[in-house]
Amino acid sequence: MAAVAENLPAAAEDQEPQCEAVPSLENQRRQIENGESGRERPLRAGESWFLVEQHWYKQWEVYVQGGDQDSSTFPGCINNAKLFEDQVNWCLKKGLVEGEDYVLLPAAAWHYLVSWYGLEHGQPPIERKVVELRGFCKVEVYPVELLLVQHSDMGTPHTAEFSQTDSIDLVSCTAREQFLVSPQEETRLWVEKAQGSFERLCNTRVTVFDAALKSGQLIIMETRSKDGTWPSAQTHAVNRASKEDEDFQGQPGICGLTNLGNTCFMNSALQCLSNVPQLTEYFLKNRYLEELNFCNPLGMKGEIAEAYADLVKQAWSGHHRSIVPQVFKTKVGHFASQFLGYQQHDSQELLSFLLDGLHEDLNRVKKKEYVELCDAAGRPDQEVAQEAWQNHKRRNDSVIVDTFHGLFKSTLVCPDCGNVSVTFDPFCYLSVPLPVSHKRVMEVFFVSMDPRRKPEQHRLVVPKKGKISDLCVALAKHTGVSPERMMVADVFSHRFYKIYQLEESLSSILDRDDIFIYEVSGRSAICENSREDVVLPIYLRERTPARDYNNSYYGLMLFGHPLLVSVPRDRLSWDSLYHILLYRLSRYVTRPSSDDEDDGDEKDLEDKDSIPKPGHVARGSSQDPGPEQAGPSSRVAGGSRAPVDNSPGPSHWPQRARRKHLFTLQTVNSNGTSDRSNFNEDTHAQPYIAIDWEPEMKKRYYDEVEAEGYVKHDCVGYVLKKAPVRLKGTEIQSSAKGFSSTVSKYLVGGRVMQSLPRKCLCTDLGSVYRYCPSCKQHQLATKKLDLWKLPETLIIHLKRFSYTKFSREKLDTLVEFPIRDLDFSEFVIKPQNESAPELYKYDLIAVSNHYGGLRDGHYTTFACNKDSGQWHYFDDNSVSPVTENQIESKAAYVLFYQRQDVARRLQPQASLSDPPAPPACGPPPNSELMDLN
Repeated sequence: MAAVAENLPAAAEDQEPQCEAVPSLENQRRQIENGESGRERPLRAGESWFLVEQHWYKQWEVYVQGGDQDSSTFPGCINNAKLFEDQVNWCLKKGLVEGEDYVLLPAAAWHYLVSWYGLEHGQPPIERKVVELRGFCKVEVYPVELLLVQHSDMGTPHTAEFSQTDSIDLVSCTAREQFLVSPQEETRLWVEKAQGSFERLCNTRVTVFDAALKSGQLIIMETRSKDGTWPSAQTHAVNRASKEDEDFQGQPGICGLTNLGNTCFMNSALQCLSNVPQLTEYFLKNRYLEELNFCNPLGMKGEIAEAYADLVKQAWSGHHRSIVPQVFKTKVGHFASQFLGYQQHDSQELLSFLLDGLHEDLNRVKKKEYVELCDAAGRPDQEVAQEAWQNHKRRNDSVIVDTFHGLFKSTLVCPDCGNVSVTFDPFCYLSVPLPVSHKRVMEVFFVSMDPRRKPEQHRLVVPKKGKISDLCVALAKHTGVSPERMMVADVFSHRFYKIYQLEESLSSILDRDDIFIYEVSGRSAICENSREDVVLPIYLRERTPARDYNNSYYGLMLFGHPLLVSVPRDRLSWDSLYHILLYRLSRYVTRPSSDDEDDGDEKDLEDKDSIPKPGHVARGSSQDPGPEQAGPSSRVAGGSRAPVDNSPGPSHWPQRARRKHLFTLQTVNSNGTSDRSNFNEDTHAQPYIAIDWEPEMKKRYYDEVEAEGYVKHDCVGYVLKKAPVRLKGTEIQSSAKGFSSTVSKYLVGGRVMQSLPRKCLCTDLGSVYRYCPSCKQHQLATKKLDLWKLPETLIIHLKRFSYTKFSREKLDTLVEFPIRDLDFSEFVIKPQNESAPELYKYDLIAVSNHYGGLRDGHYTTFACNKDSGQWHYFDDNSVSPVTENQIESKAAYVLFYQRQDVARRLQPQASLSDPPAPPACGPPPNSELMDLN
């Protein structure tokens, strides 16, 4: 026992307090083996257990079992030397096995043994934690040894030990302490995988075990640069800063975005969102790092939020004139396939996706609970609204909800029993319909019967839901020609794509169609049984000898504008038709001199007696049925207004004269691609006539420049004026309270907004199917919406794109919206706080603009800088200051308004009421020029 007493002071150093007396050997065995402090008890997660060398422990067991304290089997001090690699670093040997190399003792048993026998001088205790992995507890004998390095210095790594239950955040904190990184600097970790690849450790809240980290793996800590970029991303950047831009220091937030190819819609939405002060401050101050939600099944694994944060930090670093949003574009395309590629899209659609993606990636609710929607059931609105908002926050709680979400009061009325259901629904932005014009401007070409007059271009105003006859009536006012003497045709690729009936709808004509209106003889417009003239479609073709194979249609090429020519029935001979057409073409076809009119050769003496009989074509049917229409340049022909001929058949028509002509005539199909020599008497096919030119004759007598010439009528300069729509507090709605219509009017004066709010969506809907608890069946109930709670930042989407079953158009109505003091106090039905009027007043902070039409267009942004209060115009890479009177235009598409109390709370450096500085970076954008683009 002297040996034990001699080692007590050294062995008990830094251990539990000394026992007052050494117990008997039997009691020692019981305390170490059994009981609460014994090695036989179960493991508990989080507690410490100690390793004891197996040989020493077996010697101790023999000693205590012998019962003789003076026995020679006394084990002496605890000696774990055989468990260490060396006596310097005291690293544990690899591959040790429990029961063969060591035994495990709980902390209490270990401290007892040390107090009784002592620990070999200089040896450290081998303490290990109990961890719970996948529901099972075990002693973690070998901690995970990670090699920590900095991205900027890939020298000798620092080795640090971590438990498998330690979080990645602890690894990050350890690396920060090791490399002396200040708390203000933002870092991220990468782990080296096989074959030199690296993977981001995005979720710092997971454990080392969940991240599948193993001993010996290299962990690289990367620190964000002052310009907001990550050093690892610079090698993949599309545009690197030039040497003269490396030291650039500008106003934070005044930074352009490179157009990657039709990505102006994305740039516009990003610039608007970037200039929402409270949202940008949230990212710049790194508050988003604590709220990233990596396990949300509705989210994007935090990747959209991180990609947007990178953009914001770069744009507001003040070190960039413009940045390339390539990484963000790739992330958006990965999670929203509709934005893959480089087609043009809608900035509002991207904004909707981005707001929803940011919300789910930053949702503070990690596990959404089921929340049952409760009806008002006669309860006070204040109580029901509060309950609805709390239920919404139980599932949706993020900076997006805090900033952009408001509340509607939704009232549903059953049409049968009159049961009233009141609910409160959240919304993210307001979609506002614009007044749709009932007029339409169409451009047409008028072709007169007078061969001396060139075709005239006209711009006509017609009813949007009108008929072809309305188009003729409108043209008659300009030309003085009776509508009964007009025929309307769509001309495409030198042929008639369609000849319209008077009763057909104008919606079948697209804006891009080339519409020709031909003057025809009035006698051809009489009833079918008394028509005296026949209207013949005429094509122009040129013979191409190089491709002439057996006189097939491959050797003939259509050119010029086709004609509709009225021909008297009594002159339906080839010779008469030739002279009629020569007269109609006299403006650009020169008559040959008498010396040129020799007798024709054998080629002109083909046995073609007369023009085939024009038959009746049923309305809405094909003009020339059969496989001949399917030529390589054909378009499917619609119904035509073809004259009916009741004259004798071709055998009774006069023969044409045999003399040399400038051109030859040939009956063809509706596409002009194949000749039709034989027609049956009973056919109903409309005859088409082709004028075939030899190349030499066309070059000699046909004036192509004069043939293509036309004049513009004075009406071409006419522009359909639209009255502007005001977006003012006094015209937002007539009365929210007690409004008896189906839905309440708001936001655009005189317009009824019918909408069903959803998360980040407002859908036009006047009535909805709903189960009525009183009728016990589904009813088509009417829906009425009222504004109850407005958000800090209100987004107003002006619905400029109109889509119907028959038409698609963009509404370029000028909406007059205020820059400051947009007042909603009269239209929010929630009881108001009279002492805080700024809770209902808004100031404009950003505008997304769209210039152009449906098929092509361009997006830009006006935005007010949160620090300087200066308005700027963002056009992709280009950024220039503007004055407030340049912001309002008919291109305004999405408006961002900030509540005035929020502006005061954020305390910007420059008041929004201060007059903006004059432009200093070049001339401001010209609204007229931009509109043309």
